[in-house]
Amino acid sequence: MTDTPSANPSPLPVGRFEGRNAFTELVRRALDTAAQEGWPSLVLSDPDFLDWPLGERAVIDALGRWAGNGREIRLLARDFGPLRLAHPRMVQWRTTWGHRVQAHACPGASGSELPSAIWSPGWTLERLDPVRSTGVSSHDAPRRTNLLERLEACWHKGAPSFAATTLGL
Repeated sequence: MTDTPSANPSPLPVGRFEGRNAFTELVRRALDTAAQEGWPSLVLSDPDFLDWPLGERAVIDALGRWAGNGREIRLLARDFGPLRLAHPRMVQWRTTWGHRVQAHACPGASGSELPSAIWSPGWTLERLDPVRSTGVSSHDAPRRTNLLERLEACWHKGAPSFAATTLGL
């Protein structure tokens, strides 16, 4: 992943947000904008993704539109078990688009080590307090770089997880 800013900043809002509704709406808008603008890469990170809107048809449709040629998404979680149970549409999308998805579990990561965030080359969203769903979204290059460095550190500490398929006997 590279931290190359996009030529035109996305129309996504920047600044502080507060509350679960504001957070989930930003996630929806971010993934829809990623599809519309063809963002080349994304990182979605959260300890368990339970309060993300990843089970909504509109969100999965946006991810499907986004998943074009040459794009990649990285998913980071402490444990993907809760996501598998809570968001079956996301599990199916991951199966369909397995060639675009890399996922790592970081079971030993603390809340401060594993951000609840979306990173893209031109915009970021980070929940600074996941319990209250307060955080900040930004086009700011230093903020994007800092978040990417923290995500990369978790990525390297983690191990592949959330396989596209499970083999049974």
